[in-house]
Amino acid sequence: MPHDALPPDPFANDPDDPARALQEPIDEPGDEITSAERAELLADLADLAVYQTLLEPRGMRGIVVDCGECAEPHFHDWSLLRASLEQLLDNGYMRPHEPAFDPDPANYVSWDYCRGFADGVTATENARRAG
Repeated sequence: MPHDALPPDPFANDPDDPARALQEPIDEPGDEITSAERAELLADLADLAVYQTLLEPRGMRGIVVDCGECAEPHFHDWSLLRASLEQLLDNGYMRPHEPAFDPDPANYVSWDYCRGFADGVTATENARRAG
């Protein structure tokens, strides 16, 4: 349907448009990330690839993060978390996303668990090579 065939927007050019609060920024740059933040994000992405490689074959679907804002756990599938980190790296912000649908908490692990698991695998491999 052509735009001019639609009825006029009753709130056009109204600074008090109630829909303003619902609008998301579109391709607006976020705050510039520092070189230290960039390095940390790149390290997180590298770690995430390792964690997924080690844990996905064991049935883990992703990472759970306890949200400080809503005090609820947020379940992130591997690909969603990677996309969010890449978006933060590229744009300086992450857009809101849909939460996982009816996640089974048994299929998600914390970032600390991932780190400990990877460290354990590394230690086991190093011991095997040395022994």
